Amino acid sequence: MNSELDQTKAEHADVLRRFQASFFAMSRLASFDWTFLDKDLEKKSTELLSDIMKQTCLHPVCRTFPPAVRYRRLFLSELIRRQEAATCEPVDELYDALAEVLRAEEQPECYKTYLLPCGGAVSLLESVALISEGTTGLVTWEAALYLAEWALDNQQAFSGRAVLELGSGVGMTGITICRSCSPSKYVFSDCHPAVLHTLRRNVQLNRLAASLSVCVEDLDWTTAKDERLRQIGANTVIAADVVYDPDIVSILVKLLSLFLRGSPPEVAPEALICSTIRNPDTYNGFKQQLGAAGLRHHVMTGPAPHTFPYNRASTIELIKVHI
Repeated sequence: MNSELDQTKAEHADVLRRFQASFFAMSRLASFDWTFLDKDLEKKSTELLSDIMKQTCLHPVCRTFPPAVRYRRLFLSELIRRQEAATCEPVDELYDALAEVLRAEEQPECYKTYLLPCGGAVSLLESVALISEGTTGLVTWEAALYLAEWALDNQQAFSGRAVLELGSGVGMTGITICRSCSPSKYVFSDCHPAVLHTLRRNVQLNRLAASLSVCVEDLDWTTAKDERLRQIGANTVIAADVVYDPDIVSILVKLLSLFLRGSPPEVAPEALICSTIRNPDTYNGFKQQLGAAGLRHHVMTGPAPHTFPYNRASTIELIKVHI
C-alpha cells in the first residue's frame, strides 16, 4: 500500500513539474499531458487541478514574468473546460484567475521562463509575434533550446572558456551557459537594434554573476575584421539558427575562418553551430562552403536529457567546425 501511495505522489509531482515547465515556456496546449488530470477529475477530485493552478497562474513567477495574456486565457479556459466536462465542484481560484486575465490588455511582448535542472530558471522577454520589427530574432527558436540542452549535458566544453555567441537573439543559449557552465567570459552579439535592446534587457533581467565577465556587442558579420575578433578574445564561438539564408552563409563561413585561423593554436579554438534544417539545399550549401574554405566539420551527438519543452519534430543538427 505504501509503495502505491509513494508512486502516486511521485506521479503527481512529476505531472506538476511538467505542467509548470510547459506553461512558463508557453508550449502548445496540445503538448500537455492531460491524461493524469482527467483521471483525477473523473474521481470528482480537484486536488490536482488546484495544485496545477498553484504551480502556474498563481505561482509568483507568473506575477513577475507573465506569459502572454492570450496564452494564459487559453490555458485557463482549457482547465475550466475539463473541470466542467467532469462535472466537478467549481474551483473558485480558477474562475477568479480567468476573470483577471480577461480584464488584462494584450501586450506586444511577454515572458517565457525555462526551468533549469539546478533549480534556477531563465526568464526571457520576447515578442508575442514570430516576426516583429522586421526580424525573427525576438523569439526563442528550437535550435537555441537544443544547443542550451547540449551545453547543460557538456558543461566541460564551456568551463573556463571565453565564449563569443553569434546571433544571440533574446539570449536563451547564452544565459543558460552563463548560469550553468562557468565560462570565464561570455560575449553575446547581434546586429539588429531591436534585438540588441531586448538582449541587453534579458541579460540584466537574469542577473548574471558579477564575477563573470559578460557583455553584449553589436557585431556585424559583414564588417567584422580579424582585429575585432582578437579584441573580443574568445576561444569558443557558438551560434544557433543562423544558417537559414543563402545570402549570409558565405559571410558566416568567412567569419568562422577568420576566427579559427586568427586564434593562437595554444588556445585550441572551437566553433559550434546548431541549425534547424528547414531547407536542406541551404544547409548543404553551408557545409560545402566550409569545405571550400578549408574548414572541416563533424556532427556532435544530440543532448541526452530533454530539459526544455519544445517541438522535437524538427531536424536539428549541431556541428563542430575546425581547421
